[in-house]
Amino acid sequence: MDGSEHEAANARAWTDYGQHHLRRGTEVPDVDRVTWGFWPTGPGAEVLGDLSGRRVLDLGSGLGKVAAHLVREHQAVVDAVETSPTQHERAVARYSNLPGLNLIHADAVEHLPNAEPYDAIYSVHGFAYINPHRLLPALRNALKPGGRLAFSVLHTNSDGRGPSPSVAARPEVLPLAGGAPLTVHMWVLSPTLWEDLLVDNSLLVDAVDVLDAPDEGNPVSVRLFRAHRRI
Repeated sequence: MDGSEHEAANARAWTDYGQHHLRRGTEVPDVDRVTWGFWPTGPGAEVLGDLSGRRVLDLGSGLGKVAAHLVREHQAVVDAVETSPTQHERAVARYSNLPGLNLIHADAVEHLPNAEPYDAIYSVHGFAYINPHRLLPALRNALKPGGRLAFSVLHTNSDGRGPSPSVAARPEVLPLAGGAPLTVHMWVLSPTLWEDLLVDNSLLVDAVDVLDAPDEGNPVSVRLFRAHRRI
């Protein structure tokens, strides 16, 4: 299975995920802060700087909760791009009337070349589902010179397996409340690999935050990358 097949499998899995929750009528509360890991710890929206009136892209926006928060609380103008039709459907049902939020159903990489460059681009867990060799060149050109990038990615999974030594996708489990877990294919890379890929695309790393599970004995760990496009 090559990178495009991995991405297609991920799109199917997230479509099934969204459909499952549409059937269940799952209710998920709005967020009151940006959470980059799986827990309400670590930095929040401040890593993106002052967003008032700025054009922002949420890549892999899912339900659109984070994008809606940035519009309401930080006065950002947000394009929220989601490839799964069912996740997009859930977002539209919830936030379609929110001024300043533009919900877009599209492949993120295909959206980027056609968009006016953004002041900031962010993704909460979305990067790991897209081949970075396809994503980063398109993203670089969609970010204004000096524009900010922030994204969080899995570093160590629930089995204690750390990042892969090469730029290759691997199978991971996507839990599904009330249903059988789904298999996705993720690019779980070391910070060094991520930084090399970013630098190759004129994206300079400012900081990498370690976001570990707060409960003892849970090996899950996330990395939050803060970067900017070279001026």
